[in-house]
Amino acid sequence: MLWGSHQGGLELRTEGGETRLRATFPYGRETVLSDGAHPRKEIIASRAFGDRIERREEIHFLSGHDYNKPLASTSAGTLTLRDSDQALEIEAMIKGNTTWARDFLSAHEAGLIKGLSPGFRVRPGGEGIEARDGGILRTVRAADLFEISAVTLPAYPAAQIEARGWQPRAGDHPSTGLHRTLNRWRA
Repeated sequence: MLWGSHQGGLELRTEGGETRLRATFPYGRETVLSDGAHPRKEIIASRAFGDRIERREEIHFLSGHDYNKPLASTSAGTLTLRDSDQALEIEAMIKGNTTWARDFLSAHEAGLIKGLSPGFRVRPGGEGIEARDGGILRTVRAADLFEISAVTLPAYPAAQIEARGWQPRAGDHPSTGLHRTLNRWRA
């Protein structure tokens, strides 16, 4: 699995112990994953993450790619994902009733959380790799999205994340159960 990140302005307002976070992960933007003599770049193509979203499979919103620090999930009804040709749009309802959620909200408020990062596994045949400018450009066309994380050091420069406070609704209870952990590798 590869994870990349997007960076953007973050705003935090919390009321009633719940925060609504909105984020956009734009498609089609080239980013440098490693530079130097043989740079590695990557582009996430439009709707690359669409399959699991359309099938309504479980996807998590995490703090720092840590499945031990879930902030929201599709199965709990606290994470909504919308896929378009331009971007993956994310909306998460975060309640501050766990220590890691409070830590995330405090770090965000202090300006320490700098971006958004998807955790995914490229499907067989779902990427194109080409030599370019003395390095490699990978275009991800089809990938299974498992999680999206708020991170301190993003690799991609274009995410937009906004967090606003909302009053909690009766019956809203985010799931804190962990369903799986994934092995990760960074290209």
